[in-house]
Amino acid sequence: MAIINEIIQYLFKFIDLFLHLDKYLGAVIQDYGNWTYLILFLIIFCETGFVVTPILPGDSLLFAIGMFSAAGAIDISKIWPLLVLAAIAGDNVNYAVGNYIGPKVFHYENSRIFKKEYLLKTHAFYEKYGGMTIILAKYVPIVRTFAPFVAGVGAMTYPKFLMFNVVGGFTWVTVIMLSGYYFGNIPVVKNNFTLVVLAIVFVSILPGIIGYLKHRQSRTA
Repeated sequence: MAIINEIIQYLFKFIDLFLHLDKYLGAVIQDYGNWTYLILFLIIFCETGFVVTPILPGDSLLFAIGMFSAAGAIDISKIWPLLVLAAIAGDNVNYAVGNYIGPKVFHYENSRIFKKEYLLKTHAFYEKYGGMTIILAKYVPIVRTFAPFVAGVGAMTYPKFLMFNVVGGFTWVTVIMLSGYYFGNIPVVKNNFTLVVLAIVFVSILPGIIGYLKHRQSRTA
């Protein structure tokens, strides 16, 4: 029971951190100064680079960073290229891990779960549609963590993956962070940051919800 209570407490702490990123980020900047740039780099790198860390803040953190950059607390000329690099490097690590694991897991032709046929189909899908998947996945929480891993498992051609990864990482960081930079300090946004975070999450997962509903409707039909 004690362990369950601890897990629940950590869960509530994480939710509070997620919903009040503006306050916590302000505290980090005040306490760690220039080390904040490294901390933020590592968060974005881990959020995109490891399939076990998809719950780390991504969109909301970038938006908050944009807010603090506009206020002068963070140098946007330093943090922007760092985070673009973090997003691209994270995806590359994720791809490499998937590419290393894929052939080993899907080695056997007649495996019940990890059939080689699945690997070949995944490869074919990513060769045909993978480019846009890599770019658009950047804007969907959790999916952006798994997309490069699956691309690696499916052995998507690396130069092709790298090209779309660079485009996706650059546009994702730039669009979200500049949105925070230009709109984050508007009083109605700044004073209702929690609602803004929830709106960002909702807009991010909306395409997935629509896709699921369409898929379910087509299956029912």
